Amino acid sequence: MCSLVPAALLVGALLCLASSSSPAVATRSPGRTFNVLSFGAAADGVTDDSEALVAAWQVACRVPHATVLLPLGHRFLVSPVTLQGPCNTKLALQIDGTMLAPPEMGSWPKPRRPLQWLNFKWLQGFSIQGAGAVDGQSSSLQSASPATTSQRSAGHWQASGAKPTLIRFYNSFNVSVRGIRITNSPQCHLKFDSSGGIKVKNITISSPGDSRNTDGIHLQNTRDVEIRSTSIGCGDDCVSIQTGCSNIHMKNIICNPGHGISCSVGGLGKDNSLACVSDVVAESISVQNALYGVRIKTWQGGVGSVRNITFSNVRVSNVATPIIIDQFYCDRGGARCANRTGAVAISGVTYRRVVGTYSFQPVRLACSDARPCTGVSMVDVRLSPASAPEGPLRGGLCWNTYGEARGTMEPLGTGCLQRSNGYAMPLIQPFNYTC
Repeated sequence: MCSLVPAALLVGALLCLASSSSPAVATRSPGRTFNVLSFGAAADGVTDDSEALVAAWQVACRVPHATVLLPLGHRFLVSPVTLQGPCNTKLALQIDGTMLAPPEMGSWPKPRRPLQWLNFKWLQGFSIQGAGAVDGQSSSLQSASPATTSQRSAGHWQASGAKPTLIRFYNSFNVSVRGIRITNSPQCHLKFDSSGGIKVKNITISSPGDSRNTDGIHLQNTRDVEIRSTSIGCGDDCVSIQTGCSNIHMKNIICNPGHGISCSVGGLGKDNSLACVSDVVAESISVQNALYGVRIKTWQGGVGSVRNITFSNVRVSNVATPIIIDQFYCDRGGARCANRTGAVAISGVTYRRVVGTYSFQPVRLACSDARPCTGVSMVDVRLSPASAPEGPLRGGLCWNTYGEARGTMEPLGTGCLQRSNGYAMPLIQPFNYTC
């Protein structure tokens, strides 16, 4: 039997690996399970268990089909860590207990570093799974007393102007996340960057509806993604898709509350940058108590393209604007963004069977004068006012949006698309980019 102390965690772990009777190694066909309790984790929700987690990871990383286990009935406080590969095949992190992020701002990385709590890098064939929870504990800051809030407002987050992402994957492939609950992130809950072959299934993400910039799932420079049977509630986009993403498939997603399912969110084309998003399908989507239903937004002045986007079988309930394209996006609050002639080209967007209730405007398609939206299709869109709208309702808007509306269109004016001779209107500006 191996007894481990913090000063010799890794050495002890290696010795335990060689011992078939060690409690640190529970035999599981075809691989082995490494319980962080056997690597010195206190699991009391107060003591920092980062060292035990890293020690278990380092040993499991070298074993084929290994599992790092955070067992049921325990709470693990973990400081920001990077768990990286390359590792042996089929490595898994089994979260059956609760992982807790430090609630104090001073525990997070400094502003000059990438801000994330659990940072996974350079992994192949890795999975996070289990019936446990990952809790960012950011709600403790919101519910703090006025005196405590005042003290903290002068601290790390306010000074840096940035907040940390809870779980981030970088340059990782064939990754799956399933079963777990992710709650109370200071910023994005689950982020994939420069990755591919991603599968997210049966997870729950939740943060208060008034928590700022708390995207549920955030994709950037990531391809071949499948998100299924997942419930997301947050203070920003339930799913946000940034530049460099393609072949994204979402199905059976519940968004309540949030800013909806957003393609090309916010950052596309900012500061005249290149933005490319293609081949996105979102089907069987439910959006409730949200600002938007399904949205595409880009900055003026950008270049690139958003193409082949399909939203089908979308049900909305008490959503301010269920269908929106905004090529004049600006997030500077009271400051107005300067008008630019360039725009990210948007083409081949389909809205099929979008039904439910709205509280402000059923459809808003505001496209660029220089680069109109083309090939937009609306089929069977039935939207009615919510029972208790918060203010005056507006009619549908289509500005420089070309395509075709078919089937039922409610209310009148929803199918306001302009027709053109051919699939695409001539563009004022030439294409000078490559996606």
